[in-house]
Amino acid sequence: MQLNNKNLLRSAAFIDGQWIGVSKKSFKVFNPYDGSEIAELPDMGQAEAKQAITAANTAFPSWRDLSAADRKAILERWANLIEENLADLCVILTTEQGKPLAQAKAEYTYALERMRFMAGEALRVHGHVLQSVALDKQTLVLRQPFGVTAGVAPWNYPISTIMNKLIPAIAAGNTMVLKPAQDTPLTTLAVMYLAEQAGLPKGVVNVVLANDPTAIGTELTTNPLVRKFSFTGSTAVGKLLYAQCASTVKNVGLELGGNAPFIVFADADLEAAVTAAVNLKFSNAGQICINANRFFVHDSIFAKFVEQFVAKAKALVLGSGLDDKTTMGPMINEKGIQKVEELVADAIDKGAKLETGGKRHQAGKLFYEPTVLTNMRTDMRMYHEEIFGPVAAIYKFSSEEEVLSMANDTNYGLSAYFYTCDLGRAWRVSIALQAGIVCLNSPVTFGGGPFGGYKESGIGREQGRVNALDEWCEVKSVAIGGLR
Repeated sequence: MQLNNKNLLRSAAFIDGQWIGVSKKSFKVFNPYDGSEIAELPDMGQAEAKQAITAANTAFPSWRDLSAADRKAILERWANLIEENLADLCVILTTEQGKPLAQAKAEYTYALERMRFMAGEALRVHGHVLQSVALDKQTLVLRQPFGVTAGVAPWNYPISTIMNKLIPAIAAGNTMVLKPAQDTPLTTLAVMYLAEQAGLPKGVVNVVLANDPTAIGTELTTNPLVRKFSFTGSTAVGKLLYAQCASTVKNVGLELGGNAPFIVFADADLEAAVTAAVNLKFSNAGQICINANRFFVHDSIFAKFVEQFVAKAKALVLGSGLDDKTTMGPMINEKGIQKVEELVADAIDKGAKLETGGKRHQAGKLFYEPTVLTNMRTDMRMYHEEIFGPVAAIYKFSSEEEVLSMANDTNYGLSAYFYTCDLGRAWRVSIALQAGIVCLNSPVTFGGGPFGGYKESGIGREQGRVNALDEWCEVKSVAIGGLR
């Protein structure tokens, strides 16, 4: 890996301000493009998780009592260092995760924007003075940090999902123990090296590593010193961790799986809808929690949509994310690509028509061809299950009522997309879709709205420009008497 700043490539965990390398056990990180080894890291467990929690607990009082302006200054120095090292950081992210460099840069750009915004929000953890019920009494409402918090992040967006938890948490005065995904820990370690250079005090952020996260996850969810637990990942794992947090009644934030509909009405701007659909579906090789899982296209424009969609899917260039010509990289691991193969086989066995793709690509063993399926039915697995791969399943519909029923026919409710030029329909459908994020005539969320889902897609919200740090604060009522 060619880096200008070789210090960014770390081979150690980070606990209490110390870099802890391999001792007894280790695991390796591989490049999904060609299977080459990138790094060997310490394989940790319950003991190291406890050590990290203790360090975070020790660091909490002084970090909490540091002025908000001083916390903001440290976070801004850290953001500046990330920006200065952006080219190297993107290379690390692409090498361990697989996405094209342009997508890695977009992820870092987004993370930096949120980081700087949240740093400023450190100055705005406001409370309230309530209207007095009597002349000699007053009630105050205060927001205070939890203390030790924990964040567990996935591999598909290894910088943005980490920063969505970490920055608001520490901006509000909390400390944190982080567990990055075993497939993509190097991005987290690289930015933690820069945090150290920016002057972040020891113990404020600690990073523990493991190939099997079970022991660390159990400690983070059951240790009474951890008062807030945040997880992004699958619904199945989220349910398990949620249950474990009940033992100490932690505050919990969960951003889980999705089964997003992408609806194209007859009056939609067809070209815009097709372009957005292809970009959304095949970005990051389809490995996105808010990705479109089920495409619903009105029967009057179905043939044109499919024709244009297939043409754009065939034009994608698969290869190394470090190659500027690449527009889609590999999937993350063998388990992920096998699930995609199973879902496609199930659909074809039940009558789906393969329009393009449907097999592994010659670019490498973890590459799967951009795939488009039509003649889809609701009894197929991918109608109900998150695909998490470069497969577009396209369904027909004939009425607004029918498509809303199908779109909401899922236990998930993270995101939903639809295209229409009818103002009345735009409002009706926005209200009717059962999802925490609804995008109208747009393939992406923007503008700083809160991020999170309905139903089994999660609990709580991340990001957001309104009350941005509230998810990371306790709320305290202070009743004062004897004022006269």
